[in-house]
Amino acid sequence: MASLAEIRARIAAQENKTQNKGSSTQSDNAIYPHWNIDEGAQATIRLLPDADTNNTFFWVERQIIKLPFNGVKGDPNIKQTVVQVPCVEMYGDACPVLAEVRPWYKDDTLKELANKYWKKRSYIFQGFVRTNPLGDDKTPANPIRRFIISPQIFTIIKSSLMDPEMEELPTDFLRGLDFNIKKTSKGGYADYSTSNWARKESALTEVEQAAIEAHGLHNLADFLPKKPNEAELRVIKEMFEASVDGQPFDNERWGAYYRPYGVEAPSGTTAAKPSASTETSAPAKSPVAGTEDDTPPFETADPVVVPQTTSSDKAQDILAMIRARQNKA
Repeated sequence: MASLAEIRARIAAQENKTQNKGSSTQSDNAIYPHWNIDEGAQATIRLLPDADTNNTFFWVERQIIKLPFNGVKGDPNIKQTVVQVPCVEMYGDACPVLAEVRPWYKDDTLKELANKYWKKRSYIFQGFVRTNPLGDDKTPANPIRRFIISPQIFTIIKSSLMDPEMEELPTDFLRGLDFNIKKTSKGGYADYSTSNWARKESALTEVEQAAIEAHGLHNLADFLPKKPNEAELRVIKEMFEASVDGQPFDNERWGAYYRPYGVEAPSGTTAAKPSASTETSAPAKSPVAGTEDDTPPFETADPVVVPQTTSSDKAQDILAMIRARQNKA
């Protein structure tokens, strides 16, 4: 388990690097849906370390790209749907979607479209739920729950770790801290900006320690989406292009690899639905304020000039225009 000093050093290094650049898959109730708590309510959780001792942090970062489609081909009952796919920058590889999208930020007419396809970050933690305002939530047999944390809450967690007054890791079994998730609203959106760490340290209870002994801690990386292979990367790029073009989702063509939630795999296929689409991290009842457009990039290349006559044309024309310019570069 990494020390608090090591975590602080790693966070500082990551932030410096950013500044220098300019900028389980089954519904087993293991994920605690804190987004479902009522406005004004508070859930108290106790975070635990990652079982992977090579992970400096007690969380892992998940990067997902959402591909919206105008329905599903051959199904008139589905008007709009979304397919979630992993962004392979999460694994240190080049992402074919973001390679297309990055240059769009240099043109004001494309920024809104770019934000739609930019990667969305979330963070996977584990721990106990100590105060649960959700009356219909049932604690599973293994009470070590997973938490899918938005960038807004994660910023509070991370910034607090850099506070010199925090003397011990908040995941320490004896001197750790509870974290209070507080839900309010701002501008019609769910807001968690008042969430905070408890002021007083507390030890894990005998029951909690017994649960760790009985079940063990999770390896958090096991809950990241499967890294796409070459065939899956080709499918992701095809789906992205079709999505931008305004086409419906073609289940016969792509459903063996990725598909919207609730859509069955095409007949004759055995491929399982990837975890990016099946992770039971349901969205909040209300969107979280200020977390949709997640750190868009800053580029130094000249902006792509899009004539006014194309501002409302099919997105395939935009793609073709951008690619033509890139080929000349």
